[in-house]
Amino acid sequence: MRLKTLFSIFVFFSVPFIFASNVSSSPAHHAPSDLLLFEKCYPDVSFSKKWDEEKNDWKLFLSIPSKSEKKEDKTAVFYWANGKMLPESELSHKEKWWSLLYHYDKTLRDPANFSKEEIERMRKFGSTQSRQEKAGSPMFFFDFLYDAWSEREIERHIVKTTFLGKNTKVHERIAPALSRVEKRILSKKDDEAVKSFIDTLTSADAYYWRQIAGTSRKSFHSYGIAIDVLPKRLYGKETYWNWAKEKRGENWMLTPLNERWSPPQSVVEIFESEGFIWGGKWAVWDTMHFEYHPELIAWNKIAPR
Repeated sequence: MRLKTLFSIFVFFSVPFIFASNVSSSPAHHAPSDLLLFEKCYPDVSFSKKWDEEKNDWKLFLSIPSKSEKKEDKTAVFYWANGKMLPESELSHKEKWWSLLYHYDKTLRDPANFSKEEIERMRKFGSTQSRQEKAGSPMFFFDFLYDAWSEREIERHIVKTTFLGKNTKVHERIAPALSRVEKRILSKKDDEAVKSFIDTLTSADAYYWRQIAGTSRKSFHSYGIAIDVLPKRLYGKETYWNWAKEKRGENWMLTPLNERWSPPQSVVEIFESEGFIWGGKWAVWDTMHFEYHPELIAWNKIAPR
């Protein structure tokens, strides 16, 4: 992948350690209401649930119908685990995993307004030791959903396509959503900022099987549900926190917004309306990066602040 093979993108951490709202645990007589968001966002997945008295948690039985009569339906069993969807083997140390539902800012935060406590937590989180020790987001549900247990398995679901004239490869599940994004962006070509974004785009890299640099965890690019849109020139602006860290040292998180490259706001809004989150809103920002998480977009519309 052009450029991408040279870079290390820390793609899926959106700092729930700073901004997350906890997903409330559900009592035995009430199924977790947040689970309904997953059912709505992934309608082909059957979510059956049963209260497990021994584990004191909801046991989830997931199933995706096979498209072939010769193959069995795909199934998995998880525990809700306060929004983490963990296999039973992970329940004994579930505290190390983050919830799949976390705070995603509706508007872009200005680093000038970060508190001293936030800055220190970001600084600590961005350290090499922290990245190696943290378990982060649990990927078990996504491994099941996208058939991402191995490179060989997921590549049966990866399709070639184009985005704004650039060749790319994505998971077949998100191809329709990405196509809608493209169509809506092209409909705004009369907007000078959008036209410039389209005309100066040099790559739109998505699927690439690999681990996140400095960790043992898969990148969401490995699922084919993340895409990086990169312009031909950055004109000295930053696009990724870890590259900024190499230049700015421990105060990388204070890089002013006007010194970060970003797609036009209307482009970001189009992506979000189709279920993609934007890495530019993360504390560990990645302004070229979009990632398909419709459940997260939906949850943040109703989540308390």
